[in-house]
Amino acid sequence: MSTLTSPFTEESPGPPAVTRGEPSPQAGKESPLLREARKRRTFAIISHPDAGKTTLTEKLLLYAGCVNEAGMVRGRKTQRAVTSDWMAMERERGISVTSTVLGFAYQGYEINLLDTPGHQDFSEDTYRTLTAADSAVMVLDAVKGVEPQTIKLFKICAARKIPILTFVNKMDRPGGDPLNSLSEIEEVLGIDAVPLNWPIGGGAEFQGIYDRSTRKAMRFSPETHGRLKVPFEAADLDEADSILPPELSQRLKDEVDLLDGAGAPFDRARFLRGEQTPVFFGSALTNFGVEPFLNAFLDLAPSPGARPSDRGMIPPEHPGFAGVVFKIQANLDPKHRDRIAFVRVCAGKFRREMEVTLARTGEKIRIMRSHRLFARDRETTDEAYPGDVIGVVNPRQFRLGDTLCEGEAFQFEGQWDFPPECFARIRCADTARRKQFDKGLNQLIEEGVVHVLTGDGVNPREPVLAAVGELQFDVVRFRLESEYDTRTTVERLPHTLARWVDLEGVDLSRVVLPSSSRLMRDQLGAALVLFTSEWEMAYFREKNPSLELLDVRSHNAGRPTGKRE
Repeated sequence: MSTLTSPFTEESPGPPAVTRGEPSPQAGKESPLLREARKRRTFAIISHPDAGKTTLTEKLLLYAGCVNEAGMVRGRKTQRAVTSDWMAMERERGISVTSTVLGFAYQGYEINLLDTPGHQDFSEDTYRTLTAADSAVMVLDAVKGVEPQTIKLFKICAARKIPILTFVNKMDRPGGDPLNSLSEIEEVLGIDAVPLNWPIGGGAEFQGIYDRSTRKAMRFSPETHGRLKVPFEAADLDEADSILPPELSQRLKDEVDLLDGAGAPFDRARFLRGEQTPVFFGSALTNFGVEPFLNAFLDLAPSPGARPSDRGMIPPEHPGFAGVVFKIQANLDPKHRDRIAFVRVCAGKFRREMEVTLARTGEKIRIMRSHRLFARDRETTDEAYPGDVIGVVNPRQFRLGDTLCEGEAFQFEGQWDFPPECFARIRCADTARRKQFDKGLNQLIEEGVVHVLTGDGVNPREPVLAAVGELQFDVVRFRLESEYDTRTTVERLPHTLARWVDLEGVDLSRVVLPSSSRLMRDQLGAALVLFTSEWEMAYFREKNPSLELLDVRSHNAGRPTGKRE
């Protein structure tokens, strides 16, 4: 059995090297706050299910020294479960259900890795988490290429101008073609793809990678079977015959000549604008190419930058602390039954026991308990800097999207609620467990797992749930049973989409509803209309031209604002 090494005891080996393309710090002219911010790398990993996202996450932790032996998503009972999938349901089903924060130190950097669910039914959690990221790593299956969920997540990153690094995984599988991977990225995603390394062989012949910047070939040893750090031999391209079979060495040289003579060079400025993605090849299963990718990521990925708010762009060196709540999670430690608000530090310095303003309400709050996070593990932290993600014990005042700040209040921009597409009635047959049922359901609402809807004809003891994906109902049932000892049944409803609607000052008797649609209110009192088809929504719009259908609910309770469909 392997053991988990606490990342909190890791000594930072010193200041990081200056990254390519970033301003070179000048001694005496850069504030301590900005120096700390430059050490931070906060990124999300995105992919289609089964592309190898969680496996790559585990291998990055292995090379960073956070685990002694890498776990696998699906393995024998004697294998250690993966670190990032801490929830029992995730380990049972072999999928990521909820986003996880993994904070650790490596080569002088403070890294905050945000592991997001790949399955589309949990994409709402992923969308929120991307708000906290400064960059993203997109994992592609070398054989399957760009898949539907990857396209969705890429579009979210592109809309937010999040720089993306690409890791083409599973080069050890038959059928992977690196040239096809590059072409598909450009044709399907519409972004320039520039390979910064190149695979040596493919399928059963995949033996290593060639680094285009150092012009060195690296041949990896398969002796550790992907569970431990993999040793490798390196040689200049001209001397690749010394470590590779002659035919493979010649093929590599021919491919490098082709690469050097075609394609655009890597442009870091274009990468930071989201116009170009550096591409790396490897196999997370065997560890081939993982360590070179991690080192390149630290060199290329941006440190925290300015973030948009209702008062303009807020730079990381803003004099007062400011952070945004992008996730709320209950029962990370089942023994304590507490709630943790995940706060991305966007500006200034956070100090434990400091007083902050909750921008939404103007309320003053003293932060008494704050933690550094590593999956479900946590450790008290006294300070944090821009780019860090801290866990704050949630006294039920916080809501998804809340801004916490010092000085004059402002609100960071972001989308925190998304139109639901699945609807169901939930029942708790055991009246003796009603109190636990209500408590658990209220907690899941706070976390943003589901909306709870009310309206005419809805039995308050059998509330209607609304979610972005079908599997979120399974999460609700599973967590109510495992965390609150309450068994429930779920009955699906026929509706397939919904939009919020502003009914302030509207005479409801004049609103024309299609026969199968329903007008309801969510837990914050905002009105939304449920439809069974796109045709019904179009009919509603035709009959009620003065009403706006909105795909964004306001951060302020009650009255929604958003963009028109």
